[in-house]
Amino acid sequence: MSNLYGGDFNQKIDYVFKVVLIGDSAVGKSQLLARFARNEFSLESKATIGVEFQTKTLLIDQKTVKAQIWDTAGQERYRAVTSAYYRGAVGAMLVYDMSKRQSFDHMARWLEELRGHADKNIVIMLIGNKCDLGTLRAVPTEDAQEFAERENLYFMETSALEATNVESAFLTVLTEIYRILSKKSLANNGGSDYGKSSSLKGTAIIVSSHESDSKASKGGCCV
Repeated sequence: MSNLYGGDFNQKIDYVFKVVLIGDSAVGKSQLLARFARNEFSLESKATIGVEFQTKTLLIDQKTVKAQIWDTAGQERYRAVTSAYYRGAVGAMLVYDMSKRQSFDHMARWLEELRGHADKNIVIMLIGNKCDLGTLRAVPTEDAQEFAERENLYFMETSALEATNVESAFLTVLTEIYRILSKKSLANNGGSDYGKSSSLKGTAIIVSSHESDSKASKGGCCV
């Protein structure tokens, strides 16, 4: 069970989970971050220059977790800069605009880049954003579900504008990271440092095959 906390509080931070947002420019990554971290949405949002991150503290299974969400710019000219920020990430949100087919077609390339820089067992959520634009849909939900199942990803459709499934998407990723942390041995150090507030180093996570085979989950879309 997960509970969100607003504002700052003085509890000891048990874990820091670094999560990266990746995908093409203008798919709504910054808006998803703003909605989750501050419950805000701006119609005048500008393209992210370089990389920025925000944090949100929440409680998972009575442990205080600080989610450190990194917003990596989608423009091609920044990819060489942002690739370094994949390292140390234990979760990722792979975002496309469901009204722009090209942004979905680029998911395979973004996923390849992510897996080339991050731990192979990173928890990944495929996000079809802007599901409030239902009449402009260019990516059938079934196409995204098929891709998610094939690549062993979680999947959910969201609307940062209407706050649909945004919190659920982030909490699904963060809770799964914690579940793996709490139940599985870690290849490098027996789990003593993975995700701890004093360490953001990427560490291999051992997940049994019967659990990883059914990792993709259906996400609701707005209508």
